[in-house]
Amino acid sequence: MSRNMKQVASDTLGFVPQKDIVYNKLLPYADKLDSESNDILAKIKGNLSRAVQLRELWPGVLFWTRRLSTYMRLYGRKFSKEDHVLFIKLLYELVTIPKLEISMMQGLARLLINLLKKRELLSREDLELPWRPLYELQERILYSKTEHLGLNWFPNSVENVLKTLVKSCRPYFPESATQEMLEEWRPLLCPFDVTMQRAISYFDLFLPTTLPPHLHHKGFKLWFDELTGLWASVQNLPSWEVHLVNLFARLANDNIGYIDWDPYIPKIFTRILRSLNLPVGSSQMLVQRYAANAYDISHVVLWVSSLLGGPSQQAQAQLSGLFNSITSFFHPSNHGRWLMKLMKLLQRLPAAVVRRLHRERYRKATWLTPVPESHKLTEENITDFVQSMMQPVLLAMFSKTGSLDAAQALQNLALMRPELVIPPVLEKTYPAMETLTEPHQLTATLSCMIGVARSLVSGGQRFPEGPTHMLPLLVRALPGVDPNDFSKCMITFQFIATFVTLVPLVDCSSALHERTDLTEVERKLCSASAEFEDFVLQFMDRCFALIDSSTLEQTREETETEKMTHLESLVELGLSSTFSTILTQCSLEIFKVALKKVFNFATTNIFETRVAGRMVADMCRAASKCNPVEALKRFVPHCCNAINQIAVNEEVLNEEELDKELLWNLQLLSEVTRVDGDKVLPYRTQLVQILQLTLRLKCKQGYTLACNMLHHILRSTALIYPTEYCSMPGGFHQHSRDRLPIKDWGRPGDLWNLDIQWHVPCVEETSFAFYILDLILQPELQRLQRFSQGELEMSREDVLQSLAIVQHCLLGAGSLMPPLKGEPVSELVQSMVNLEETRLYIGREYDVSRENYRDAICSVMRQLLHYILEHSEDDTKSLFSIIKIISDLLHFKGSHKHEFDSRWKRFNLVKKSMENRLHGRKQHIRALLIDRVMLQHELRKLTMEGCQYRSVHQDLMKDLLRLSTSTYSQVRSRAQGVFFTALGTYNFCCRDLIPHVLEFLKPNRRDVTQQQFKGALYCLLGNHSGVCLANLHDWDCITLTWPAIVHSGLSSAMSLEKPSIVRLFDDLADKIHRQYETIGIDFSVPEACIAVASRLMVAGKPVPPQPVPTEEELAVGRKTQQNKNTDSEGKYERLVADLLDGISNRDMPWKFEHIAIGFLSLLLRDDLPLPAPAVLFFVKSLNHDSLLVRKVAISAVAGIMKQLKRPHKKVPVNPLELCGGKLPSGLAAGDRPDNQWLQYHSDSLPQTQQDWESCVFVEKTHWGYYSWPRKLMSYAPPEEQPKQNLTREEMNEREQIIFDHFSDPVFIAQLIEFLSLEDRKGKDKFSPRRFCLFKGLFRNFSDAFVPVLRPHLQRLVADSHESKQRCVAEIISGLIRGCKHWSYVKVEGLWEVLCPLLRTALTNITIETYADWGTCIATACESRDPRKLHWLFEMLMESPVNGEGGSFVDACRLYVLQGGLAQQEWRVPELLHRLLQYLEPKLTQVYKNVRERIGSVLTYIFMIDVNLPYTQPTSSPRIADFTRRVVARLKPLMEGDEEIQNHVMEENEVGEPDERTQAIKLLKTVLKWLIASAGRSFSTAVPEQLQLLPLLFKIAPVENDDSYDELKRDAKTCLSLMSQGLLYAEQIPLVLRVLQGIAGSSSWHARYTVLTYLQIMVFYNLFTFMSDQGSVDQVRALVVSLLEDEQLEVREMAATTLSGFLQCNFLSMDASMQAHFEALCQTSLPKKKTRALGSAVDTVPSADLMRRHAGVLGLSACILSSPYDVPTWMPQLLMDLSAHLNDTQPIEMTVKKTLSNFRRTHHDNWQEHKQQFTDDQLVVLTDLLVSPCYYA
Repeated sequence: MSRNMKQVASDTLGFVPQKDIVYNKLLPYADKLDSESNDILAKIKGNLSRAVQLRELWPGVLFWTRRLSTYMRLYGRKFSKEDHVLFIKLLYELVTIPKLEISMMQGLARLLINLLKKRELLSREDLELPWRPLYELQERILYSKTEHLGLNWFPNSVENVLKTLVKSCRPYFPESATQEMLEEWRPLLCPFDVTMQRAISYFDLFLPTTLPPHLHHKGFKLWFDELTGLWASVQNLPSWEVHLVNLFARLANDNIGYIDWDPYIPKIFTRILRSLNLPVGSSQMLVQRYAANAYDISHVVLWVSSLLGGPSQQAQAQLSGLFNSITSFFHPSNHGRWLMKLMKLLQRLPAAVVRRLHRERYRKATWLTPVPESHKLTEENITDFVQSMMQPVLLAMFSKTGSLDAAQALQNLALMRPELVIPPVLEKTYPAMETLTEPHQLTATLSCMIGVARSLVSGGQRFPEGPTHMLPLLVRALPGVDPNDFSKCMITFQFIATFVTLVPLVDCSSALHERTDLTEVERKLCSASAEFEDFVLQFMDRCFALIDSSTLEQTREETETEKMTHLESLVELGLSSTFSTILTQCSLEIFKVALKKVFNFATTNIFETRVAGRMVADMCRAASKCNPVEALKRFVPHCCNAINQIAVNEEVLNEEELDKELLWNLQLLSEVTRVDGDKVLPYRTQLVQILQLTLRLKCKQGYTLACNMLHHILRSTALIYPTEYCSMPGGFHQHSRDRLPIKDWGRPGDLWNLDIQWHVPCVEETSFAFYILDLILQPELQRLQRFSQGELEMSREDVLQSLAIVQHCLLGAGSLMPPLKGEPVSELVQSMVNLEETRLYIGREYDVSRENYRDAICSVMRQLLHYILEHSEDDTKSLFSIIKIISDLLHFKGSHKHEFDSRWKRFNLVKKSMENRLHGRKQHIRALLIDRVMLQHELRKLTMEGCQYRSVHQDLMKDLLRLSTSTYSQVRSRAQGVFFTALGTYNFCCRDLIPHVLEFLKPNRRDVTQQQFKGALYCLLGNHSGVCLANLHDWDCITLTWPAIVHSGLSSAMSLEKPSIVRLFDDLADKIHRQYETIGIDFSVPEACIAVASRLMVAGKPVPPQPVPTEEELAVGRKTQQNKNTDSEGKYERLVADLLDGISNRDMPWKFEHIAIGFLSLLLRDDLPLPAPAVLFFVKSLNHDSLLVRKVAISAVAGIMKQLKRPHKKVPVNPLELCGGKLPSGLAAGDRPDNQWLQYHSDSLPQTQQDWESCVFVEKTHWGYYSWPRKLMSYAPPEEQPKQNLTREEMNEREQIIFDHFSDPVFIAQLIEFLSLEDRKGKDKFSPRRFCLFKGLFRNFSDAFVPVLRPHLQRLVADSHESKQRCVAEIISGLIRGCKHWSYVKVEGLWEVLCPLLRTALTNITIETYADWGTCIATACESRDPRKLHWLFEMLMESPVNGEGGSFVDACRLYVLQGGLAQQEWRVPELLHRLLQYLEPKLTQVYKNVRERIGSVLTYIFMIDVNLPYTQPTSSPRIADFTRRVVARLKPLMEGDEEIQNHVMEENEVGEPDERTQAIKLLKTVLKWLIASAGRSFSTAVPEQLQLLPLLFKIAPVENDDSYDELKRDAKTCLSLMSQGLLYAEQIPLVLRVLQGIAGSSSWHARYTVLTYLQIMVFYNLFTFMSDQGSVDQVRALVVSLLEDEQLEVREMAATTLSGFLQCNFLSMDASMQAHFEALCQTSLPKKKTRALGSAVDTVPSADLMRRHAGVLGLSACILSSPYDVPTWMPQLLMDLSAHLNDTQPIEMTVKKTLSNFRRTHHDNWQEHKQQFTDDQLVVLTDLLVSPCYYA
């Protein structure tokens, strides 16, 4: 916006608007908008501010915040900066009110996000927002402590809303925020704990990255090294790594040029490549977690695009490497789950680079940090980037997932470098247009051409010859208009329309003789433009052929439907819109020729009116729209004459089947008249005469067409709309001296000189419209009125015909009729602020002097409706018509909501496909801009007014309700649709209507039919998008509807025999459960909000008209709000009582009892305890007969326990005093002197009462690992805590109920009986809900119930049935967790009971129950200080593997122990050491299940030994020491060369087995450990694993065969997993050294496996390898040397490996390598000796043969390494190779295979590839490829 325009704006408005919507300035009534918007804004400010000050959240604040968001939709951010900041601050305060109802919070948060959206409008100086309230909000909702207990119900969308909110506020956090956040969340960084994920995701979400450079030391520099170090050293992709990447991507993007990423670049690209999960190597197993936790492509793309450019250019080199290495995966013949990711990468990356370029070069400077000059992308950078992407994009054009991704990529690439991008696409497009056999190729290339259309047509300096391709493309596209291939037809229409929109179709050829200043390209274009006329005519011929082939007679039998099929309607749409685009863009000369042609076609044939007729009429309509004067001159007289001639005959008018010609002319006329009103006026007498004649036709088809014509004539005279959409203002005429149309090719519209031609109805048109209404509508209304008063007989057909005329008049002239009048319905809601509606001006005032037909139609329709419902309710067609009319009376003011929505969608689609993202600034095509202005006008029409609920609406809604509960189901469902829309339109009308709906459900009414009953239920249910009456989030409504639904079970109309009714109740209950969100009870408004609101009242212009609230008003407001709170509590309690009342009714069917119980369970809250009667009910229901009810009761009672929990006091403790040392300086994580006291030491356990009380217990496992929190909280001493073991008198009523029941042995016996029943056989698992129930029970009532339960526990433990064992496990885990605050004496007593129980349980453990016991112990140990549980740990450690109960029990015990220790993480090093010591001698276990379990336990033992930055060496067991001991024991296997056989030992063998056998057994266990730890640990112990590698290579088999024994299979799996591991740069030389050693091994299996290992390892660490040239050379030497191996299989594998490395550009094909192979090929072979027959065949190949074979294999590898193209060196190599076709085997075989593969992969594009060869070479090659050797 230019400066002077801003000045003008601030003069008229009184302030400088932040950013208003520019399109408003182009509306025909733009001058009225400033005063209107000021008026509305002042009201919003005043009323919103008053509502907050009067503490009225509902309805006041909610109503006016909605108003504000509507205001923003209409005017953008049209308020001053001062107001903008205040709105944001006010909403921020409101959103963070702690007790705010969740649905309100979401609504306000969405508005706040919208206010913060354009962050360039407010800088950090203008606005600062605190971060802590948002963090508390996130904690409270996303990590709610009570949600899982059913005390809070949050909607699913809340997570995304909150995240977006934080993202929007992030730029405005204060500069101290970063340090505060680090202090807050660093203590959570314990990698073994779930808090790690939480902390890192908070970092990702909250850390600000947009601080200006002078504050970087307070921003990212505080954490950059720490977090990048963490990221670089984590090797196994834990789920939190993804969040780190998101954070880095954002940081890189916000601070381009301020961070040196170079050291990290190889790591970044290696990890990106790994994250794509591409299949590599021959036999690959994916680690599950890699697939699940892969990086998010949109962030990857952001990161990569931010790394490009800058002085070092390293990123582009790596990016080219990345694309080179994955290009072949894009080839259409490859397909897999990974493909979607690759396509996404391809599509998003160019878009991200374009975004960055836009930001660097075209975006207006804002307060955000600009990119420094040194790091901006240079022209060279862009060229390199585009080139690196071209090959994969061109391959992806024909991908199996469709060409859309490639087309979007090309669109963005072409914006940057059209000259590189478009020619190759054209090369593929021209041949595709020629071939008839491959339609897929055509659709793919055309959709890509559409993407680059704008870059092609506008040419520019970079690609001046672009436009010359345009005409050849258009002409060749014409054959695509093909009636036989639907998709081809549609893409062709789209293609032609896209190009024509960009180009004026004007013949400029004469300019060649007149002008001398044309460039070469311009001269070409001028001469080519002579073909435009030809093109248009050919296109029309094609269309006529298409129409001829789709007439109704041809495509269907008589019996089928007469409507258009879906496909036909799409073709019709494509045809008409393309044709109208072409005519819009034509010059007048071409238009006249086209018009003549279409006129002749339409008038010389007669079409049926359903399919072909519609298409032809559409074409005629397009013609008349583009130039009404010319077209109407031809069509109107012709059609009118034809109709009049036929209709001279009186009988015609009464025929049921009308003459075809009459119908066709009528259809034509009705479409042609859809033009500007003023152009229709000259023909008004003829048209009115035809209308009077045809509206009364007997034939339905006839009068429907007449009605359409009536509708169109009224519409075109009554509405405001633009009349032309050319791509240049003023249309196209011949070229003149000063304007040459070819210069306008591809030019965008100019927003400031759009020069829209509006049609605004003049007086004459309006009076013509009213003349028609008086003439046609008036008599119909009178007839219907007399009919409904019983004075006139009419047949049903007549009524229907009259209704059709009324409906079309309403649709045509709806915008001339003022809205319905009536008194507002008062007393629906109480409010202290004004809830009035605002009126918008939409281009005209209503003419009050004329009759208001809307009111007239309304009263007649209501009379008619009541008459029909009384006398002929089965006349459903008339009822349908009336419902439609009522809907339009209520909602139609000239446009329909759904049409507007679909136009808005379509506008966005077209905008996306044709926008220029590089330059931005709204450089759209003119037609698009006009369309957007029109949409703005429509939006204003739709939000104009009419939300106030008036008495007339009330009457119509009651009629709709009556129709919704009438007899016929179709009538009901249509009426319900309109009813739901209306419910969503009028403010607060639901409150008025709910009682009327509920009338039908009352149990005591006898006169309700089943249809009414069902109708009422449907009205409560609502539709999928609208309001659901049964579940409005408001106490007033719910207290009515829920009890009514329950009590309707007693209604006489209710029958559970009817499945439809049962299903309805199910749907209702289900919808309420799905959509229920906790309804607020506390509506208080904190003072902070009120302070901000009062500032809004007095800030800036426009000044609010409302007075500042007086003291009295404020006092009343406070009082009202307190009343509202008490009132809500009262309603809540009444609702609970009503539901209980329904349940206790004896006659209530069980279904309704269940529904009521479900409702009750939704009413548990965390801020109000459940009323005592409900507590009693739920406790009793624990022993209900129905399983369903018992399940609900278990959850509910667990929630009630949480409500009754007494808060325990916490006090801060100082870790310094406890460790008696000093805190570490700087960052130090892991085991330090200052966190020793937290760990488990068996010599200092709290064994006495005194120790117990003086011991500081820290329950959460993560505290102290990484750093200490600012305040470490621990529980206060027992004397300050609430009293334990209350007597019954000290309890409140609710507690007494629970106490009485659980002390009752009979109740307990019954409960345990139910809990130990089996639910679904074999599917049951440990139930967390039951655990919560028992945990709460023992926490709240201490050990009161242990004596009653003890005998049951002892009985259950001894019973080995799985359901009994599960029950006891749930109770025991609840007991252990519930005794958190018991006194020492009680705890000790508890363990005396529990230890024997657990011992028994562990000896009785079975295959079905071991998982439950594992869960039980893990749950019991979670978040508990290990020193509290020392009894449990010592018992579990007694002797886990003793072989007493057999191997299975041993394995189970280990599993259970592992569950407990894993929860304790780093705090039990002593136990881990003891366990390892105990297990080490037992590693040579015979049994597979025990081995697997030990492997898993070892993983957990060594889990703590991580290689992370800032982490101290652990005091838990370390892998290095363990490996050293293991390797020593495996010595016997390392030494010998003989093969290692799996030795299976019999049970009863006597004597000590030899070392070797022991070593094999040990190895098996070690393998299990390696496999188990592959996906679990955070860092891989590479140096340790390398010591075992040689051994694995020895064992692993080569073939893929499942019959191998366990040992070999495990070895193979192990190698596969290890080869995929991520390596640090310093580990690579170590690995290579080991591999080189093994490559010299005597076993060829080992040598072969080295190659497969190498393939995967190199690919998965590609850029880390490539950043170190030495390693690359070593790998190359290794592969080349193995090419000369004596074993054939190894040689072939080496060739495959080499070919793979060449293909992913890890190695390059240089001259020295080529020379090396060629030299090897020349090795001469010894002559074959003549052998005596029968002598043994010479088996060992000579060394010469091997060398020669190596050379051939080398050449073959090079050829196969480029399967989809022919590089320059390829032809020569093929010739070299062919020389060896007749060598001895195995050479001959290799050559044949290579040639056949070459033929297979190059066959598709052989025409292109042929060009690379000379003629001689081609002769040889053709000879080779079809030679008889093929069949040998």
